[in-house]
Amino acid sequence: MADITASAVKELREKTGAGMMDCKKALTETNGDMEAAVDWLRTKGLATAAKKSSRTAAEGLVGVAVEGTKGAAVEVNSETDFVAKNEQFQDFVRTVTKLALEAGDDVAALGAAAYPGGGTVSEKLTANIATIGENQTLRRAKIVEVSQGAIVPYVHNAAAPGLGKIGVLVALEGDAPVAEIEAVGKQIAMHIAAAFPQALTEDGLDATVIERERAIAAEKAAESGKPAEIIEKMVQGAVAKFRKENALLSQIFVMDNKTPIAQVVAKAAKAAGGSIVLKDYVRFQLGEGIEKEVSDFAAEVAAAVKA
Repeated sequence: MADITASAVKELREKTGAGMMDCKKALTETNGDMEAAVDWLRTKGLATAAKKSSRTAAEGLVGVAVEGTKGAAVEVNSETDFVAKNEQFQDFVRTVTKLALEAGDDVAALGAAAYPGGGTVSEKLTANIATIGENQTLRRAKIVEVSQGAIVPYVHNAAAPGLGKIGVLVALEGDAPVAEIEAVGKQIAMHIAAAFPQALTEDGLDATVIERERAIAAEKAAESGKPAEIIEKMVQGAVAKFRKENALLSQIFVMDNKTPIAQVVAKAAKAAGGSIVLKDYVRFQLGEGIEKEVSDFAAEVAAAVKA
């Protein structure tokens, strides 16, 4: 049986909002598996919120840049938040984001791209590590583009223009006036930052994630003791609700809490007297999906003293 640490219990509690004892029991039941423990709590109805997979787990910056009808988003990680405030680091992220507009979103190709002043992006990153004294990595990049319309950027928790902890790009295709497209695009970008959609459409959702939700719903429904046909309807309803809430076009607009995003775009197009289509989007949150080791400094000192 895995040793259930206080830090693991604390992390699970922060992810789910469940009580300390419930979190300890969940970790015990799942042999310390954090993901399985989250599901266990949700199955038992003890989690007050879904797993916050978007929780920041690494430091650094997300950069966004737009040139014409093309946009780029890039994430560069560092060990501490102090580096994100470093002008040298900020300049590097800003420069690499602009380079991505030409180099594309393949990280290896972007790393091999020529860096202004000499060398490559990877070589400049290595030099930064040496001078700043902290490990840094070029983690990911994404390009969005339209043939006509606008790419609308938005940065939440901005550390500097175009740099922050959450970077969003909204790709809107259409022949409506650009000012009108940008206006609705800004609103949608803010919605994306807050609502964290997992795909543009329901069909675009990860099949593995859907199956996981189905399994959780099935186990919860089975505990109701209702007939099999009712349980199946409960499961189908839960999965349908999840799909609707996690696909951008079917999400309810956070600014009015009633209109699906697809209708927000359609209304904007009608008001502008032209076409507007939400073609794609990017949402990068700093450290999203990265496991970060959490150390208990006091415990480490106590252990060292004891040793």
